[in-house]
Amino acid sequence: MSSTDDAGSGSESIQAVRGRLWTAVTSRDEHRAADILIAALENGMGAETILLDLIAPVQSKVGSEWAANRLSVAQEHAASAITERVIAALAHHPSTRTPPTLGRITVACVDQEWHVLPARLLAEVLTLRGWQVDFLGAQVPTPHLIAHLHNNGADAIALSSSIPTRLPTAHAAITACQAIGVPVLAGGAAFGTDGRHARLLGANAWAPDARTAAQLLADGLPRHSPAAGRQQIDDLPHLADQEYTLVARSQPQLVKEVLAQLEDRFPAMAAYSTQQRERTAEDIAHIVEFLGVALYTDDDDLFTDFIIWTAGILTARHVPADSLHPALDILAGRLNDFPRSTRLLNRARFALDDAPLAAGTHPGVPA
Repeated sequence: MSSTDDAGSGSESIQAVRGRLWTAVTSRDEHRAADILIAALENGMGAETILLDLIAPVQSKVGSEWAANRLSVAQEHAASAITERVIAALAHHPSTRTPPTLGRITVACVDQEWHVLPARLLAEVLTLRGWQVDFLGAQVPTPHLIAHLHNNGADAIALSSSIPTRLPTAHAAITACQAIGVPVLAGGAAFGTDGRHARLLGANAWAPDARTAAQLLADGLPRHSPAAGRQQIDDLPHLADQEYTLVARSQPQLVKEVLAQLEDRFPAMAAYSTQQRERTAEDIAHIVEFLGVALYTDDDDLFTDFIIWTAGILTARHVPADSLHPALDILAGRLNDFPRSTRLLNRARFALDDAPLAAGTHPGVPA
């Protein structure tokens, strides 16, 4: 029987332990959650199995249940906070302390990326496997990341990002790390389920999960020869059309223009409360932001997937997904002189007509 089938805790299956952990974190019972994991550890379950086959799936379910409107934002945050603290409790248990015998790895999230759990899980797995790990946490500005690497050194950096709109920032971080000779392992849902965005941005390697990341680091990352003065356009020649730059710079104005016209195109908005109008403005800002990063990567699916996901989120909250159409139509009219923007918006509008609208995992956050 594999470690993922056996909880190592008497005859209780790992699925049963996972169910009890889910109940504990969603009922905000931190002590109970910690007791469950420590008992599993002391009854023979491996620490890595606890991290990746108990904690990670439970946290993924927290995100999915929020998307389906079965958990509130506050419940999601409370569960996530408990998860972070029980990981710390597990890391401090005497049986999990592993002397470093391998090299040194820095693990960090890109600037503006606050989904820290995937990076935290990887940091703990690497520590268990004998690496000396510098875990820098969420939202690490690139200049501070480079200063850390200069001051402390690293055999590699594991760079995490979950939200695709952080990809331009990730690109700058990857280029900066490579420029000082540190290879980059990219991970997290922002880089695509197939790693296509990691390859597009020039990362030395990509891993879909923590176990694969640990194996790649153990095998040694391929090293690129950093080109002096390497620019974004060297990796992304489509940026020469300036569409990304112009749309990104116009984002606040585009959001204002869509909001100003939306009430005429979507009459139900006239009855919206102040809070509903604020949420609508946030949704439009996200749409424009994802349009921008789709232009940056020239990836039609990135924008279409976000629109379909947003439609599912709205439907789960009893907001008609049809409300997205006028917003996309207004943007299409405003950007009709931009060929790539027009292509992206048209494809999303067609997909929206045909898509099922069940709420699910965020296109940028791992399932």
